[in-house]
Amino acid sequence: MPMEDLTQLPSKLHSLTLENRERLQIRGVVDVTGFDDTLVLLRTGQGQLSIRGEGLHVERIDLESGELELHGQIRELQYDDRPTGSVWSKLFS
Repeated sequence: MPMEDLTQLPSKLHSLTLENRERLQIRGVVDVTGFDDTLVLLRTGQGQLSIRGEGLHVERIDLESGELELHGQIRELQYDDRPTGSVWSKLFS
């Protein structure tokens, strides 16, 4: 695919880098729909992403470039392609 075509699809490009289950770098973040120290909810180019763990802290976020860095004890990453519900329904599910 020529480089020009990549600029037309930025919302679909998505990547994760997880280091020692303590540091997570994500590209392709569209929005942060909710977070606390045990759950972070994101919309990505590949669907809703739920990150569960302990002591979670958003270290850096840049929605313009679609990048987010998260620190803490990461226990679970889960994608959901269904339409997103409210933040409260995700927190208490």
